[in-house]
This record gives sequence, structure tokens and C-alpha cells, in this order.
Amino acid sequence: MQATSPPATQPSLAHKAFWIMSRRVTVMAAGVDLAFLPLFLALGSPLLAWLNVLSMALYATAYWLLLRRANSAALLLIWLEVTGHAALGTWLIGWDSGFHYYLLMFIPAITVSARHLARPALLLLVLFGFYLGLHALSHHAGAQMPLTDHGLAVVHGFNVAVVFCMAAYTARFYYATVRRAEAQLQAQAATDPLTGLSNRRSLIARAEQTLVRARAAGRPTALVIADIDHFKQINDRHGHDAGDQVLVSTAELLRGASRAQDMVARWGGEEFLVLLPDTSLEDAQSVAERIRCAVAGHATHPAGAPLTATLSLGVCEVRGDESLSGAIARADGALYQSKQAGRNRVTVAGSGAG
Repeated sequence: MQATSPPATQPSLAHKAFWIMSRRVTVMAAGVDLAFLPLFLALGSPLLAWLNVLSMALYATAYWLLLRRANSAALLLIWLEVTGHAALGTWLIGWDSGFHYYLLMFIPAITVSARHLARPALLLLVLFGFYLGLHALSHHAGAQMPLTDHGLAVVHGFNVAVVFCMAAYTARFYYATVRRAEAQLQAQAATDPLTGLSNRRSLIARAEQTLVRARAAGRPTALVIADIDHFKQINDRHGHDAGDQVLVSTAELLRGASRAQDMVARWGGEEFLVLLPDTSLEDAQSVAERIRCAVAGHATHPAGAPLTATLSLGVCEVRGDESLSGAIARADGALYQSKQAGRNRVTVAGSGAG
């Protein structure tokens, strides 16, 4: 049961989760009232049975208001329904019916729904006073429409089961929300925002693990470093938006020319790195050539004019005891040779131009 709306300054994910949970709890609560209808008819309490029809109507109205973003009105209806239903149920059939347990569902909702302490603290104080007052009234006045001992036990057990289930469901929902938020943050931290490729830090972390496994299994690992030729001139002549389009297009072509197990990253600026597990130097050279041809044969169209970029690439195979940084330095040296030899070509570390 939700008690108050979160402020607009809270993170969007938390705000979204709050209102999704509000709608779901509203539906669940209406379902509970629907189950109460035949239960109280069977126990010979038609007044309590038909009271749930009113409750279902209130929840349906609250759900309709939530869908239309009339959140304050919806939450006020939910608050009134729960407190009123708990008070009437407790007053009519006694404290041992367990209707007061539903009031406790407000505690976590109130606590997490606002950033500042004053409003939640006040609402919790009101709820605490209402709870104690209901307890005192129940013990002073007694049950106005008492059930049999068997009927009272059935209602109490039903209410306990419902509160347990709803508490478990809402806790699981918020836990899953936190896990999704963590996964999104991790993905953002590992991804280049422009191209969607892995960033430098992410690739280094995964590459180190790949090299450890490759050395243990005696399998080769290769590297390809690619740099967009004359990228500064592209930005100067066509604008930075055109340069961004070239970067995004090149990233897509790199991804498309690589295998599922390969790791492609934006290494920095207009430079990209591809880690090729289980790949010999000869095969890595073929992959690099495939990438070069794919980029050279593709044109972007900033402002409607075709723009073709080319890549210079360096390739190396990681040596048995070589560090990742050492292998990258050799591939970078081969890339520099490609630039010196005229660009738009592949050079293998330790060889001439390809």
C-alpha cells in the first residue's frame, strides 16, 4: 500500500518504480477484496461481504486515477480505503481478526517515498497514533459483530497470509529494481556513449581475463588497432556532427565484421581496438582486411552529401609472456607504419605494409 508520492527530484528510475508498484498493489488489493466477498458470505457476515464491493470500487477508481497521473488523488483514495477498511474490520469483528496488519504495509511505503524526513516522520506518527487508537478502541468496545472462533481463525489466517505475500512481493519488486539499476550503471560505465562499443577500461579488464585463460589453454590471441584516416579534416570540413556519424558508422561496421567472441572497443578519439581470442596472426590479418574493406566501401550522408572514410590498421599476435600493454604498443607501432605508408591499409607488427 502506497502512502505518499515521491518528490520529483528523486531519480527517474526510483520514481518510475514507485508508480509501477502503486498500480500493482492497487490491483492486488482489489483482488484481496474480491476474495473476501465469498469468504464473509460463507461466514454469515453479509455486511462485511458487501463492504468489499465498495472497496473494489475505490481501488478501481484509484487505478484509473493512477493511469491518468492524478497521483495525489489516487493515493488519498488508497489511504482512505485501507485505514477505513482496517478500522471497520477491527471494530466489527475484533482485534484478533488481523485487519490492523494492513496498516503496517504503509510503513515501508512512507519511509521510502520521500527524501526529506519531516513529512514521512509526521505520517508515521499519525499512523502510529491511529494504530494505537484502534487497538484501544477494539479492546474497550469489543467486537460489534463477532464471528465464531473458527470463523475468526479463518479470517485471521487469511489476513496474515495476504500481508506476508504482499510484503514479500513488494520487497522482491524493489530488490529487482535495484538490481536493474545496478546493471544499467555497470553497462553505462563500461560503454562508450556515442558508439555503444565497450570503452577502454572495460576492454582492458575483459582482455586481461581472456589472456589468462588463453595462456592456460595454449591458445593464440590477436589484436587489431584501427584509426580513421584524416579524421580531423572530416571534422574541420564537414562539422563535428558529421564526424560523430562517421564514428558511429565505423563502430557498426567493426561490430558487423567481427565474430561473436571478439571484443570491440572505442579505444579513444577516432581509434578502435579489436581483441581476437583463439585467433592466429594470419587470421587476424584477414579480419583486419575485412574491416578495412567494409569501412572503405561504406559512405555516410551528413547533410545529404556522401562521405567515405578509410582506416589504417595495425595487427599483432600476443606473445606467450607478453603483457597486454606490450602487445597493444606493438599493434600501435604497426598502425603507425600503415599511416606512414599511405593510410587505408593493414600492417602486421614486425612486417612491412600489407
